Amino acid sequence: MAGGNKSSITDFILVGLFPEFQHSIVLNFMIIFVYILAFLGNILLIVLIWGDSRLHTPMYILLSQLSLIDLTLTSTIVPKMASNYFTGKRTISWIGCGTQSFFFLMLGTSECLILTLMAYDRYVAVCNPLRYPIIMSPRFCMHMVLGCWIGGSISSFIHTVYPMHFPICGSREIHHFFCEVPVLIKLSCEDTSVYQLVVVVTSIVLLVVPFSLITVSYTLIFLTVFRMNSVKGREKTLATCSSHLTVVSLFFGPNIFIYMTFTSSHSAEQDQALSVFSNILTPMLNPLIYSLRNKEVVAALRKFMGKCVTF
Repeated sequence: MAGGNKSSITDFILVGLFPEFQHSIVLNFMIIFVYILAFLGNILLIVLIWGDSRLHTPMYILLSQLSLIDLTLTSTIVPKMASNYFTGKRTISWIGCGTQSFFFLMLGTSECLILTLMAYDRYVAVCNPLRYPIIMSPRFCMHMVLGCWIGGSISSFIHTVYPMHFPICGSREIHHFFCEVPVLIKLSCEDTSVYQLVVVVTSIVLLVVPFSLITVSYTLIFLTVFRMNSVKGREKTLATCSSHLTVVSLFFGPNIFIYMTFTSSHSAEQDQALSVFSNILTPMLNPLIYSLRNKEVVAALRKFMGKCVTF
C-alpha cells in the first residue's frame, strides 16, 4: 500500500467519497452498481433511438445526445473513483486532474444547453405545430447540437486552464472523489474571491439564463395545453413535458447550489452528496424517466426485445 501511494510533488490526492463513513466498501459497491445501470440504460436508449426510424425526430435526437452526455459524464468520474478506492492509490496527476475537470465541465455545460434546446423543441411542437417541421429541421437541430458541444468545450477550457494555475502552498488533498473547479479553488493559497465571482457570473449565464428560458417555455406550453380540446392530446403532451421537467429539476437544482454560491459557504460533504445525486444517480434515472411514460420509446423497446428473442 505504501508503495502504491508514492506520488510526485505536482500530484493531487483525492480523499474519496465520504472517507469517514464506516461502511465505505458498501457505499462504493452501490455507486459502481448505479454506474453500471446508468451506463447500460443510456446505451440502450441511444441504440433504441438510432435503431428505430420512427424515433428519428428532433426530440429523440436531442434525447440521444442527453444519454450520450450522461454515460460519458459518469464514466469520467466513477471508474477513477473506484480504481482509487480498491487499489489504495488515491493520487491523480496534475494533467489527469485537469483532464477530468475539463470533461466534467464540458459535459455539464453541454447538458445544460441540450436541456434548454429540448425545452425549445417542445415549445415549438406544442405552441407552433404547423411550423415545427420548418423551424426544427434536421439541419437546424444538428447545428444546435454541435453548438452545444462547442459552447461546452470553450467554457470548460477557460474554467479548467485558469484555476489549474492557482498556486498551492499547503496540502494538495482534494476533499472530493473527483477534480472540479470549486474544490480546486479551495486549495489555493492566494485570494480567489475575484475568480469565484467570475464563476458565479458564468453560472448565471450558463445555469440561470437557460433555466429561465426553460421556465418561460413550459409556462407557454402549459397555457397552450390547458386550451386544448383533445383530452388524449393534452395527456400525451403533459406526459412528455413532465418527464423533461423532472430531469431539468434534478440537473439544475444541485448545480445552482454548488456553482452559484461561494465555495466557503458549503462543506465538502455537501458538495459530495450533491455531486453523487446530480452526476451519478440522475444519469441512471434519466433513461427510466424518459422511457416509462413514453409510448414511442416503450414500443421501440418491445420491437428491439422481439428482434433479440427472434435472433
